[in-house]
Amino acid sequence: MWSIIKKEVRTYFLSPIGYVFIGAFLLMSSFFFYMYVYTQGILEFSYLFYYTTELLTFTIAILTMGMFAGERKNGTETLLLTSSRSITSIVLGKFFAALAVIVITEIFSLIYYAILCFFAGGITNLPETITTLIGFLLVTMSYIAFGMFISTLTENQIIAGAATIVLLLVSWFIPNLSSSLEIISPIILFQKFPGGLIPIKETITLLTQTIMFILFTIIIMQRRKNLK
Repeated sequence: MWSIIKKEVRTYFLSPIGYVFIGAFLLMSSFFFYMYVYTQGILEFSYLFYYTTELLTFTIAILTMGMFAGERKNGTETLLLTSSRSITSIVLGKFFAALAVIVITEIFSLIYYAILCFFAGGITNLPETITTLIGFLLVTMSYIAFGMFISTLTENQIIAGAATIVLLLVSWFIPNLSSSLEIISPIILFQKFPGGLIPIKETITLLTQTIMFILFTIIIMQRRKNLK
């Protein structure tokens, strides 16, 4: 699996995908930073990061749309499925490679926290910052798993990307129909993380979503392999 992770990470950064994702995320984060910190004087990293987490809905598709759709489009899926590596290791390798790009992005985003600490005259709101970053990572894992699953359903990367964005947007508004549906909305589940404590229920739910869509992806790819 480690070799797959290294290969996929190299692919992200030997192509524009990784740079586009990180650049787009930081560019939009800088806009929110200007709007809420520079303009309104809000010196709370957790407040800022709530809005940057919403950006994932639109940017995560950049990482996930080509995971398997690209393999089918380029005709390399057969080589992938007939290799000696297990489907589980392939799926997990792609998942962790995308997660590595997110971790790099999250590290870059700490520059905003450093600036806030500078303006505040020292380290500020550290517990809230840590739980916010943990929540961001958990939401990202759920989004990656979902986008990866969508990528297995088509060979068209544009369709995979658009479907991922649309369905994640739908998850924003579904809780308006019933509060019981909040469990399927990662962005709603994230809202308690900036409070400085790690909410157990929300953490378990996000991890469950991640595992569920990873398993769905493995099942679909294993079935496709059996048909080869």
